[in-house]
Amino acid sequence: MKGLYCKAGVSDAETKFIIQETTLPEVLDSHQVRVQVKACGLSAVDLKLLDDLGIQRDFIPVGREVAGVVLQVGPNVAFFQPEDEVVGILPLDSPCSGLCDTIDVDEHYIVQKPEKLSSVCVAGALRDALCAYTALHTHAHMAAGHTLLVLDGASSFGLMCIQLACYHGVKVFTTSHSQQQHTFLEQLRPSVGLVIPVYKDPSDLLPLVLEETGGLGVDIVIDSGARLQENEEGDEMKLLPHKHDIISVLGVGGHWVTSHQGLQLDPPDCRLLYLKSASVTFLNPEVWTASSAQQGRYLHILKDIVEKMSTGVLRPQPEEAVPLYEATVTMETVQRNQKKKAVIQL
Repeated sequence: MKGLYCKAGVSDAETKFIIQETTLPEVLDSHQVRVQVKACGLSAVDLKLLDDLGIQRDFIPVGREVAGVVLQVGPNVAFFQPEDEVVGILPLDSPCSGLCDTIDVDEHYIVQKPEKLSSVCVAGALRDALCAYTALHTHAHMAAGHTLLVLDGASSFGLMCIQLACYHGVKVFTTSHSQQQHTFLEQLRPSVGLVIPVYKDPSDLLPLVLEETGGLGVDIVIDSGARLQENEEGDEMKLLPHKHDIISVLGVGGHWVTSHQGLQLDPPDCRLLYLKSASVTFLNPEVWTASSAQQGRYLHILKDIVEKMSTGVLRPQPEEAVPLYEATVTMETVQRNQKKKAVIQL
């Protein structure tokens, strides 16, 4: 059978994605489950993270968010049986590409998929929903009555944050990067408290949030990146708030959850955080599968996510499924545009 693999180059431009043949062992390990893949979500491959973790291969398996049906189980598997519908995220060191017809995965990385939940829907949104859950519950300790600022709320990750927060009784503010996104966010139900059109004037963010909160600031900020310098170039960078503005909108005891791997804070920034007794937390989307320290908690989160998707609490924007023969070109696009997502239907 065939799978999709990444051949890393010296630079991102030299990174190639190729289809190549692969095989599975005849005998399953004691806790492994053999799954027939129905849909696979594609996200950008973080080659630097793999290098940091010492995972070095000539060909790196691509496609880790999978949904499918159990074909066979190992002798000590306790939670699954053949014909169960399952969903999960393959670990970083998995030898299997999620675009293979059939994969082997440890039972502790997958959960049952509700029957009425679409495989394409859950495979496309599982990673972003997990990130939203981690940001709001694990890092920010979200509670009813809190105020939350989600930057770039129309993104897949931003939308999951908004819907999860609204479900828990949090007042949400968000930003839009275009007129189309602004209209979409204003029409969301449950509705958000304020949509700030930063595509018109990025400097509106701070005064509008402070006005809405009576000058107190918000309890939680979840970013989609931040500017470290005032004069950073690029249309996309101009829509991102400056790090000082993010700290300034935080209330006393607030939490800033950032996706910016290279965030640098100057002494005045740290002083302002200290005065507010506020905190900065880094959101690493791979933290759950990179360590088995909290495996039980991770599985509980996955179960809660798929349950909320099946009941309509979390409603991802539908991703149009891409046929398998377009996987290579699609993955190249995803890798270039780090925020883009895609789903392959097998």
